[in-house]
Amino acid sequence: MSEEFAVNGRSVRISRAVLPLALAALWGLGLCGGAVSPAQNAPLQDLATYPRTTLTIRSGKTQHTFSVWVADTAPRQTQGLMYVRDLPADRGMLFTDCCTGIWMRNTYIELDIVFVGTDGRIAKIAEHAHPFDETTIPAGGPMKAVVELRGGVASELKLKTGDEVSWQPTTDLVNPPRP
Repeated sequence: MSEEFAVNGRSVRISRAVLPLALAALWGLGLCGGAVSPAQNAPLQDLATYPRTTLTIRSGKTQHTFSVWVADTAPRQTQGLMYVRDLPADRGMLFTDCCTGIWMRNTYIELDIVFVGTDGRIAKIAEHAHPFDETTIPAGGPMKAVVELRGGVASELKLKTGDEVSWQPTTDLVNPPRP
């Protein structure tokens, strides 16, 4: 769900999940110059508008399944999980075709960053990435994708380098037709 506001004569749609933060930011800006967002002055995107898919990590004989948002465009990749304040253990975000590194700008929660190599296997795990840290966490080489999970999940599930990562295509899941 989102709310629509007029800011300096422009219509702005803001997710209810980030509404208090967005209003505080606009107030702090004196409502001048329009809404400023993390994605180079693009409006914040409601996570409900992101494509979704199912991601599976096979670790030995165990299979772990996650429902993930797909950051498949530059604005979505820039925003990532910024401003999210709670992430269930079975949720995450998948960054495709990108990412030589990840940062935690405007990210309120600890995340485990799982770098997926070009072979579809975990190449690196950066556990407990610190909220608000703008230091880039480097991938360390070419990657097929990056997965963000709630901080601590990688350790809880005993994920390790070499585990197989796969996901369903999102073509049928992106903005399903409305009746």
